[in-house]
Amino acid sequence: MMRYYLLLTCLLFCCTSPKKIEENTPPNVLFIMVDDLRPELGAYGAKHIHSPHIDQLASESIIFERAYCNIPVCGSSRASLLAGVRPGWYRFHGPYDTYLSHDMPQVISLPKHFQNNGYQTFSYGKIFHHANDDSLAWDEIWKPTPKNHSGWRDYQTEENLTLHESASSRGLPHEKADLPDTAYYDGRIATHTIEKLKALSKSEEPFFLATGFLKPHLPFNAPTKYWDLYDSTAIELPSNYIQPETTPKNAFHNFGELRNYARIPKKGSLSEETAKKLIHGYYACVSYTDAQIGNVLAALEQTGLAENTIVVLIGDHGWNLGNHQLWCKHCNFETALRTPLLIKVPEQTNGQRSKSIVEFIDVYPTLTELAGIPSPNHLQGESLAKLLNNEPRKKDYAISKFFGGVTLIKDNWFYTEWINEKAEVQANMLFNHTNDQLELENLAEKEEYQDKTNELNEFLHTHWGEDFFIDNSIQTDD
Repeated sequence: MMRYYLLLTCLLFCCTSPKKIEENTPPNVLFIMVDDLRPELGAYGAKHIHSPHIDQLASESIIFERAYCNIPVCGSSRASLLAGVRPGWYRFHGPYDTYLSHDMPQVISLPKHFQNNGYQTFSYGKIFHHANDDSLAWDEIWKPTPKNHSGWRDYQTEENLTLHESASSRGLPHEKADLPDTAYYDGRIATHTIEKLKALSKSEEPFFLATGFLKPHLPFNAPTKYWDLYDSTAIELPSNYIQPETTPKNAFHNFGELRNYARIPKKGSLSEETAKKLIHGYYACVSYTDAQIGNVLAALEQTGLAENTIVVLIGDHGWNLGNHQLWCKHCNFETALRTPLLIKVPEQTNGQRSKSIVEFIDVYPTLTELAGIPSPNHLQGESLAKLLNNEPRKKDYAISKFFGGVTLIKDNWFYTEWINEKAEVQANMLFNHTNDQLELENLAEKEEYQDKTNELNEFLHTHWGEDFFIDNSIQTDD
């Protein structure tokens, strides 16, 4: 089987000559985004996860160990990242209906800026949450066509397709099927990306190719071989499978995204069996998508493009796997906000690690600097390029927001407050990650931490931006 695979790989690429890199040639960018990906990967110290291809990329990249999204929900996180602007009270707010072209129509997005500077731009799979958002930023937008009526949930088994047709649910939140990788969307996204890379290897124009993989987003559908990588009897619930009394109720939610699926109770905790099945499914999907990323990276090497291509791998936000008895994202805990971020720069990165606190709005100015393109004036982040050479940069904090909850990550402090439209604090929580990485002891109400709480409150309100409460969206007449 392995001999057959190697032969097939040779046949795919034998006719593709490595591209000769001329001096001062602008670098290409391969921007890989993975939906709902936690930093629970081999490269981040997770020995139980099978992620060999991401781990290999990490060994050739700079690994940001403390990278945070600016908002833990798909559409808003992507819009904020690609705009280079953090969420405000009015912009990048809703879970699913956020459009960059509506919330901040005056902003030049990351792909549009590269396009304006002579790059071919391509969006494959899920990059913006809505394919028609900022559509003029791309020379080509492609998403895989559904094979059946299950749409983006991409069910393939008869059981799930039958459940999906019912009026009461979406089907199961997971699927294990004896199918090839290309039966599901991510396999086809990888194939389409590989075909484009082969074509681009013959072009003289630089490219910005963004490829967005859907898994491990719900439902956890993956071919059987990826489920079989894990021993279901060895899967355990997280150590912080608890909701402490000292934590504000504002911090928790009913994980409605999951409860829409079949055989998930409408309220209350999940059974241990169900919880472990979901964890198993999530792991399987991580390994499935890891394999697709490996195929894309192999094509990048085989075409000769890797020599002059910056590779970024990033998750759009974190995900709760029973942490604080929560599932999905949509909250201000570390598990929903922290994400993997890898940046590979040819001849500059080789597996170095950075413990600096970085946030998604830093990615836009980083890529413009690495590509030698001037940054637009609207950006609110700071380039990470200095960190590639272990040089200090000015900013070393992150600010994330979800509805009324705003979180500051600074040093080892993790401070969140829930505010109203007048910035009045309704509730807050403070964790010291030095000795409480599981976030079980809220220090905000303890008298001995009032000075620290006040200090972080002042810093947060000073640094979330002067336009935090400004509405930049398109206004329409009723």
